[in-house]
Amino acid sequence: MALPTPVNGQITDAVTQANVKVLGEAPAMAMGALYQSLSHSTGILYENAVSSQQQLAIASQAATNQGVIQIYSVDTMAGAVATSKIGGSDVPDNMLALMSALRASTSGVS
Repeated sequence: MALPTPVNGQITDAVTQANVKVLGEAPAMAMGALYQSLSHSTGILYENAVSSQQQLAIASQAATNQGVIQIYSVDTMAGAVATSKIGGSDVPDNMLALMSALRASTSGVS
């Protein structure tokens, strides 16, 4: 017990014991807070990892779909390119002139 004070000795003993209890529990409380913070951070880490895996799966599926679309469109794209090249050249005019000459030559024979 402390030196004689104007406060009752039982009160000073109760306050002293409460202070000692708080000081004794401080390391355990600090470690509890540290473990809780670490658990929360680890949980967020796993959430971010799962989110990244989901986004990567979506991106890979989209890339696969684009690849399949390109594979299936090879023939149609080749046809479209050939048609545009023929349409832009003078081949249709030459074909029309040849057909006209052929008709003229065959109609005069009969």
